[in-house]
Amino acid sequence: MKVALTTLGCKLNYAETSTYERGFVAHGLEVVPWSAVADIYVINTCAVTETAEKKSRNLMRRAHKANPDALVIVTGCYAELKKEKLYDIEGVSRVFAAAEKPQLVNETLAMLHLSPGPDRASVETLPAYSSGERTRSFLKVQDGCNNFCAYCTVPYARGRSRNIPICELVKQAEQIAAKGIREVVLTGVNTGDFGRTTGESFLDLLKALNAVEGIERYRISSIEPNLITEEIVDWIASGTKFQRHFHIPLQSGSDTLLKKVGRRYDTALFASRIDYIRQAMERPGEPKVFFGIDVIVGLPGETEELFLETYNFLKDRIKPAFLHVFPYSKRPGTRAAVMPDQVQDSVKTERVARLEALSDDLHAAFVAANKGLPERVLWESSVKGGLMFGYTGNYIRVEKPYDPALVNTLENMVI
Repeated sequence: MKVALTTLGCKLNYAETSTYERGFVAHGLEVVPWSAVADIYVINTCAVTETAEKKSRNLMRRAHKANPDALVIVTGCYAELKKEKLYDIEGVSRVFAAAEKPQLVNETLAMLHLSPGPDRASVETLPAYSSGERTRSFLKVQDGCNNFCAYCTVPYARGRSRNIPICELVKQAEQIAAKGIREVVLTGVNTGDFGRTTGESFLDLLKALNAVEGIERYRISSIEPNLITEEIVDWIASGTKFQRHFHIPLQSGSDTLLKKVGRRYDTALFASRIDYIRQAMERPGEPKVFFGIDVIVGLPGETEELFLETYNFLKDRIKPAFLHVFPYSKRPGTRAAVMPDQVQDSVKTERVARLEALSDDLHAAFVAANKGLPERVLWESSVKGGLMFGYTGNYIRVEKPYDPALVNTLENMVI
């Protein structure tokens, strides 16, 4: 039996898809490329934008067309938000909503009479990590969100904030290390909100993972600025495996818009967190901290003046290394979808382009500020034009002539 899997959306989805893949392999199935004819197609969907939903539907139809007799299995955020509607799409065999994810592999196998059925019905949150790369793995530590920001469907698609116990996450990190993977990225919907289920703290998690042998580097993915405590920063800066790399959502540099959409901080708090991290972790002669910042362009009511507040806040005050820029997408059922003063798509496109150009300038300045400083590069297996690529601890991409002996090794370099 052959299974093909495909993923849309975030790294959390990729981690979950990898976990489904390992489950099928453990039961003797062969994983084949998405373009191949398979007996089972698994589509891990996204619903963050209307475009993502459309791509998800197209993948369902393509899978059924490739093999009308195959099982077409659908999961992910779109599956949670529109479960019954997806059954109307020809060929869809089973839709697994958020709470059903831990049962996906065994229930799918049971449909083919290959397994007695689910044995993990009591698991509330699917533990997951990605294993498609030799050098890096995304480890899911948390799921769901309690914030209910005005523009976002995630709390509806993934449920309330909850976490996997530290003891389980340490075991998963040990499994990752046993595969020879050297770097782990902690991921979640609201990663810094870790502990809602178990009463453990995010700092407790970081300390436990730091002690896992074989993992040499950790990164924290997408942590809210109000959840980055001084205690966490001070501990990371004390000399740990956690890198000078933070991915922090800002969404808007306008306090007017932040308040309007229900974000739990203002620009003053955001800037103070960035300042504290830099003061704690940037020492003379050492690499700078990489900040990747999420920004949403075209939130309802974003005038040119308010957009410029965001632009100038990033350009003159924060000066991050990279901007992840997204045009606002109206999501049915959210408060923002019915707000007045919706921004025209053409205006969003133009503003996205301006912020992406700013991002290029900021990244070039960040790289220049790190030239001549010592760093460690983890080399990857990909090769292009005779070159291999790797990333420093503070996420600068470097290249050198390909040497297979260096793949998945750390090398001391001067940037």
